[in-house]
Amino acid sequence: QQVHDHLTEFLAKDYGAATFAKAIGSELMCELDPRDFRGMDFATAEAQAKETAERMAEGQIFDAIEENLPEDAEADEWNWEALAKFANTRWNLNLRDRDLKKIGREGIAEMLQEKAREAIQQTDLSGHSRLLDEDYGVRTACAWAQYKFGLHFDVDEVKNLDTAAFEASVKERAREAYELKEAEYPVMAALSHFTARDASGQKRYDRDQLVAWARERFNIELNVDDLRNMQRDEIKQMLVEYSRGLQKQANQTLVEAHQQVVKIFGDEPGGQLTVRAATGGNGALSSLAGWLRERLDSQLSEEFLAEMDRVELEQKLNGAVEDRFRPEIRRMERALVLQLLDTAWKDHLLAMDHLKSSVGLRGYAQIDPKVEYKREGMRTFDVMWVSVGERVTDLIFRMEQLDENFVGSTWTESQATHDSPPSTGMMTSDQQTAVENSDSQAKPEPIRNRGQRVGRNDPCPCGSGKKYKQCHGKAG
Repeated sequence: QQVHDHLTEFLAKDYGAATFAKAIGSELMCELDPRDFRGMDFATAEAQAKETAERMAEGQIFDAIEENLPEDAEADEWNWEALAKFANTRWNLNLRDRDLKKIGREGIAEMLQEKAREAIQQTDLSGHSRLLDEDYGVRTACAWAQYKFGLHFDVDEVKNLDTAAFEASVKERAREAYELKEAEYPVMAALSHFTARDASGQKRYDRDQLVAWARERFNIELNVDDLRNMQRDEIKQMLVEYSRGLQKQANQTLVEAHQQVVKIFGDEPGGQLTVRAATGGNGALSSLAGWLRERLDSQLSEEFLAEMDRVELEQKLNGAVEDRFRPEIRRMERALVLQLLDTAWKDHLLAMDHLKSSVGLRGYAQIDPKVEYKREGMRTFDVMWVSVGERVTDLIFRMEQLDENFVGSTWTESQATHDSPPSTGMMTSDQQTAVENSDSQAKPEPIRNRGQRVGRNDPCPCGSGKKYKQCHGKAG
C-alpha cells in the first residue's frame, strides 16, 4: 500500500509543478495554482510566480489597511503598529509604525505596494529550479525507495517505465529485501538473547548456548570450536546463511500447505463449505492432521480443523508454517504493530477530546458543530491510519536499528509445545462458567411491594375518609 500510494503521487504528471507551486507559494507568501506551471522552464515559471505574488500583494495590502485604518473610525483609533507588523511579517520588511504615520493613510498603499514588489523581486527562488525538471518525479521515487527499503534504482534505467511497471519492480525488490530481513532477524534475536555485559561493560556472548540454539533452530551440525576464532560479524553472517536455507524450507512448506487446501476444497477459490462437508469422510481430514504433525509438529485436532472453511483453513495452515519456521520475526511484527497502534490510538483519542472542546466555536462561523465534529474526526482517523502505515514500514525495514530490549522481548525458544485447542462445547461451557462467576457478590434484589395494592377509588388507608386518588394518591 505504501509503494502504491507514494509512487502514484511521485509519478503523477503534475507532481513537479504541484511541488513547485507549493514551495514557491510558501516563499512568496501566496497561493499558486500548479496548473499554471505545467511544462514551463524555471525562468518563465519564476517570472509568472512573482507576477502573481505582486497582484495578490495589492489586494492583501488594501485589506490590511481597511482592517487597521478603517475610514469610518477616528484617526486616534487607527492601529499603525499592527499594519507595520503585518507588512514586516509578510514581506520581511523593517518598517516602524511612526514611519507609516508620517506618510499618512492616503499614501500608505502605494508605499507598501512598492516595498512588497521590491521584496518579491529580490526573493531568490533558484533553489527550487530542480522541481520543474522533467525527471524530478522519477528521481523523487528512486530516493524514496532508497530511504524506505534501502533499494537503489538508476534513474536513467527506470525513467521510461510506466507507473505500473515501476511499482511492480519496487514491490518485487522490496519483498526480496524483506526475505533477507526474515533470515537475519532470528540471528539478531539470538545474539541479543545470548549476549551479556561483563564487569568492564564489554559485550560477551555464550557460545555454548548459541551453538546449541543454532543446532536445534536450523537443524545443522555445529560445535563451539567452529566459532572459536570468529568475530561477532562473522558468526552472524554464517548463521544468516543457515537461516536462509531454512527460509527455503519454509517457502516450500507454504506451497505444500496450499496443496493440502486444494486437496480438500479443489481449485475453485472461496465457498462456505467446511472441511467436514468438503471431505465427507473420505480420509482427507485425517491426512491433513497427519501432515501437520509430521511437517510442523502441530497437534491441531481433526475436530478443530473440521469446522473451518477454506479461508480459515488456509490462514491457519499459513500461520502454523510461520510459527514453525519464522517465529521470532512474526512475534516482532505483531509486537511492533500493536505497540504503534496503541500509541496512535491514544493520540487520536486525545485529539478527539481537544476537538470536542473546541468544535463548539465553529458555530460562530455558521457551521454545524456536530457535522464539523464528524468531518474532522474522520479526517484525523484517516491521518492516524496513514501515520501507522508510514511508521510500521519505516521500522520493519530498519529492524537492525530496533532497541535490543525490544528485540530480546520477541525471543522464542526453538522448542515449543502445541496444545490442542478446546472443542466448541468446552469453549461454550467455559464461557458460561465465566459469566456465572464474573461477580463475586449477588446483585441486590430490587424493592417490590408484595402487599395488596390500593385502588384509586378505594378509601385512603390513612383514615381521612377521602378516596385514595384525592388524598395520598395525588403524590403518585
